[in-house]
Amino acid sequence: MTIIRRIVRRPAVVPAGEWPDQVPMLLRRLYATRGASDFESARPKLARLHAPDSLGGMDAATALLRDAIAQDRHIVVVGDFDCDGATACAVGVRGLRLLGAKRVSHAVPNRAVHGYGLSPGLVDDLATLQPDLLVTVDHGIACHAGVAAARARGWQVLVTDHHLPGETLPDAHAIVDPNLRGDGFPSKALAGVGVMFYVLLALRARLRAEGAAADADLSTLLDLVAVGTIADLVPLDANNRALAGAGLRRLRAGQGCAGLQALIEASGRDVRTLTAADIGYALAPRINAAGRLEDMAVGIECLLTDDASHARHLATVLGEINAERKGVQQQMTDEAEAALARVALDGALPPVLCLFDPDWHPGVVGLVASRMKDRVHRPVVAFAPAEPGSDALRGSARSIPGLHIRDALAAVDTALPGMIPRFGGHAMAAGLSLPHGALAGFAEALRTHVERVLDPALLHAELVSDGMLEAHEFDRANAECLRDGGPWGQAFPEPVFDGLFDVIGHRVIGERHLKLSLRIEGRPRPVDAIHFNGWTGRAPPSRVHLAYRLAVDDYRGGDAIQLVVEHLDGAA
Repeated sequence: MTIIRRIVRRPAVVPAGEWPDQVPMLLRRLYATRGASDFESARPKLARLHAPDSLGGMDAATALLRDAIAQDRHIVVVGDFDCDGATACAVGVRGLRLLGAKRVSHAVPNRAVHGYGLSPGLVDDLATLQPDLLVTVDHGIACHAGVAAARARGWQVLVTDHHLPGETLPDAHAIVDPNLRGDGFPSKALAGVGVMFYVLLALRARLRAEGAAADADLSTLLDLVAVGTIADLVPLDANNRALAGAGLRRLRAGQGCAGLQALIEASGRDVRTLTAADIGYALAPRINAAGRLEDMAVGIECLLTDDASHARHLATVLGEINAERKGVQQQMTDEAEAALARVALDGALPPVLCLFDPDWHPGVVGLVASRMKDRVHRPVVAFAPAEPGSDALRGSARSIPGLHIRDALAAVDTALPGMIPRFGGHAMAAGLSLPHGALAGFAEALRTHVERVLDPALLHAELVSDGMLEAHEFDRANAECLRDGGPWGQAFPEPVFDGLFDVIGHRVIGERHLKLSLRIEGRPRPVDAIHFNGWTGRAPPSRVHLAYRLAVDDYRGGDAIQLVVEHLDGAA
């Protein structure tokens, strides 16, 4: 089953505004098509960050933290088992210590034992730490029972989150979430790590205003903020680009924390040219793997240690867990592919797919849903038993533009009250729990809702191109400026071009990948291209229409470039 993609080109925009001479015209054009009218908006600096006190709930949040620090109370930062949650936890612990907190601990739920977020079971296990104040990061907005259980023990609770709230809020002492109804904070796209970083900025400002010594350099946390922001695939609006860009600059300068530097080394990336893609494809999966298959405590420990030797050891452990995750994911993906093929035999695919296998791992269903969503370009919800033999299912949903998947789950919950014990998430990704016996009813209700609200035209994938490159633009200088011109990501996409090429040679690499040698009209030398997973068992046509990224070829070095193929069609 192959998606037929239509390549559409972005309308050309003439760049205006002030630009440094070193920014080539190609990059200026690309920035302009992404809404950046000048260099300051294309590459925003930290000075342009929205003010911390413009984020709702800050007065109550900083008062809790100020008093806890002044009274030497025990603060426990409660993380989450993904990369955003792990980096947010590390930022919280490191930042509070920088601001004078002496008694700061951290905890994280175990996916198999506690489920998601601050659950009553996790609260029971935290009792041995004797906390005075719990600070949730990247979760909490849907954790009503866990917050109530913590309060029943006499603990204070500060919720910091970025997920969409439900109809009611948990009874926490303070909540900071840019997506609360009525919150006027301009950037709703902050990741969980970004929210925690903002809380620390506001706390430092309050301490300074009240005469406390608060000279902490919180910019030392931006490496972690960048990794969590990029890994969570939140839209890179100007505010997030400022945070991520500053963090990337720290990492490239070798100023990252010991754990991130060890992960970069273990992944074989060059720290000097690290990109958002390197974070998304190399660093984040290693951190995430701990929460998917093992215990995210290993990932958080890696991000908190200042011992370089220990960090390298933990990075090696995370690499081994990630290798295991890849194997589990490949098996589950193959099984999902087979399930899709069976559905396709019965006719056209429905507008939303619900997949389940009793042997799937609950920590990997999100990756399977994402892979299948890309494969068939429609929303996918993948389910697995919450634990082996359990009647409770854990589901992970991924969506396409045009369908807000968290709102879709809310619509099903409204139509069938009590069917979904728990759900939450964003427009493009969400999670839920479900009794096994309710799976068929849920799938039918979700399909009915999606058929009603989703325009069928949106089920046909489009690949958006930045147009053609001229023959003289295929050079190393442009490839480097594209690599370094980000961070690229959600809502500020990495440049993709398209054009016609003559194929003058091809070979297969690693049984799945297709290496091409291409002739470009007007360019004296051929150019290499790589199409990952592009080998179909048949030789490519002699003339092709490609959508591609222009990249440096570090393997050959010098002035070598290569095209990374995103899509290939035969050309007449």
